[in-house]
Amino acid sequence: MATSSAMMALGTEAPPFDLPDPTGGRHRFDERVGDAGLLVMFICNHCPYVKHVQEPLARLAEEWMENGLGVVAINSNDVSAYPDDSPPRMAEVAERIGYPFPYLFDEDQSVARAYGAVCTPDFFLFDRDHRLVYRGRFDHTRPGGATPATGADLAAAVALVLTGETPPADQAPSMGCSIKWKPGNEPM
Repeated sequence: MATSSAMMALGTEAPPFDLPDPTGGRHRFDERVGDAGLLVMFICNHCPYVKHVQEPLARLAEEWMENGLGVVAINSNDVSAYPDDSPPRMAEVAERIGYPFPYLFDEDQSVARAYGAVCTPDFFLFDRDHRLVYRGRFDHTRPGGATPATGADLAAAVALVLTGETPPADQAPSMGCSIKWKPGNEPM
């Protein structure tokens, strides 16, 4: 069943993170922010909504990173219940798709909780002052539909952030699979 993003309040300061990638490297928020800001994405490997956007997301992210936006993806799913989302599988997917950004593992799910992330994919775009300026969908398309994903909604927001402007506040929520919470770790 599809879940819509919780839509963190615009202007919220970015919660910090310090997370590993599947190879054991560590990545902190303040090290990943680009000159224009940072896009934090909550994704996973098995979700059909994420699979639908993986390839265009990788292409767009590469362009955005070349233009000064930091980009990271975070997997917060319970891998004991969803082994396809384990770090070794994350590394395989990142290589196969060609993710140009770090794909990080939030094992204790604390970062997903701090961001109020509830679905995959869930996008949080912060400006150069670390303030949330966009939280919403990649675009209007859905898996199984006739229209391929383009990332139009997120790309329009990023284009404004890259020029120092703020995206309009009227934003459509992201939709996808719910984050797979560990028992007792579900958000209230």
